[in-house]
Amino acid sequence: MARRFTAAATVLAVGALLAGCGGGPQSGGGKVSGDAVKLGVITDLSGVYSELAGKNAVEAVRMAVDDFKSRHKDDAVTQNIEVSSADHQNKPEIANTAAREMYDRNGVDAIFDVPTSSAALAVANVAGQNKKLYFNNGAATTALTGKQCNPYTYHYAYDTYMLAHGTGTTVTKQGAKQWYIIYPDYAFGQDMNKSFTEAIKGAGGTVGTADPTPFPNDNFATFMTKAPNLSPKPDVLGTMQAGGDLVNVVKQYNEFGLKAKGVDLAVGLMFDTDIKSIGVASLSGTLFTTAWFWNMDDKSREWADRFKERTGTRPTFDHAANYSATTQYLEAVQRAGTDDADAVRKELDGYKFEDFFARNAQFRAADHRVTHDSYLVKVKDEAQVKEDFDFTQLVEKIPADEAFRKPTGCDMG
Repeated sequence: MARRFTAAATVLAVGALLAGCGGGPQSGGGKVSGDAVKLGVITDLSGVYSELAGKNAVEAVRMAVDDFKSRHKDDAVTQNIEVSSADHQNKPEIANTAAREMYDRNGVDAIFDVPTSSAALAVANVAGQNKKLYFNNGAATTALTGKQCNPYTYHYAYDTYMLAHGTGTTVTKQGAKQWYIIYPDYAFGQDMNKSFTEAIKGAGGTVGTADPTPFPNDNFATFMTKAPNLSPKPDVLGTMQAGGDLVNVVKQYNEFGLKAKGVDLAVGLMFDTDIKSIGVASLSGTLFTTAWFWNMDDKSREWADRFKERTGTRPTFDHAANYSATTQYLEAVQRAGTDDADAVRKELDGYKFEDFFARNAQFRAADHRVTHDSYLVKVKDEAQVKEDFDFTQLVEKIPADEAFRKPTGCDMG
């Protein structure tokens, strides 16, 4: 199968990494391998997740590097930071090859992003084998902190448990007791179906039918026709698709008139880019769970304004998470005095922090789940939208210790 990489998406920046005076390097003798800290971004640059992640995920990492450089410009010792990127085309075999090339051939120290859970699991496997760090921001499967965890992978932004126990629980308790779930037939969708089913049952509901769908897919007519004719008839259609596939599901849900037929819509995962593509009118009042949204407070808006100046668009939580994770990694390298992965892990494990993206956050040592507050939100009515991408309204904050599952099935040995 052909491989496609974006060599042009490589940027070099001189950034200060090592503390000068007042508490210098703690380990590694202030050494940085190859005289550079090298960061890689594996993402979807051309497919269904390219808007919510894609080139702007790469730009978020670059932005974090530039800001890190500015903060530490007076340090006595400086090093190069290199950022490279690759398009995984939502295929795990391509993600695997890209990760191996980055770690083995290019000497990359840490990889970021990787939407698509099957691709993320492939990269995590390579990270574990190479003993190099990987910060997953784009994929949701809980397997990354479960049976397929490893000491070099951190699950940073969100996961299927967080999404399900926000949206699935709330919608069920509000009266949608009978569910019909459709999910993309790969690791993310399978995990979403499992997590939502558990949450729905825990809230007193039932999943009567759950159907896998092709991925990617632009025709959901079979499932839209099926939904109102199921027995028992579902109160709600739960769509576990994301990105471009979600856009197609919602458009066809409306075309087939399912709401008028008594089948409401619940969305497992949604980004502002999806709402922009679908239209606020079609989603008004829809509940969903998110890791972050750009105008939730002044601190978030300030960063989002800078991001828009740089990219021309508002950030998704994937973009914000990539900036945050890159920053936390570089600061850990600074504290360690080296880019040695094991030394950096010691700085991260158990570390508590707070930034514009992650509130009440901690790198949980037991399974490398980064816990932080998350948010149950709903799509605004059209009349409430004051500017472009002003789509999201807070319903309630889900505290960090409730948002994510407890450590389970992870062996860090």
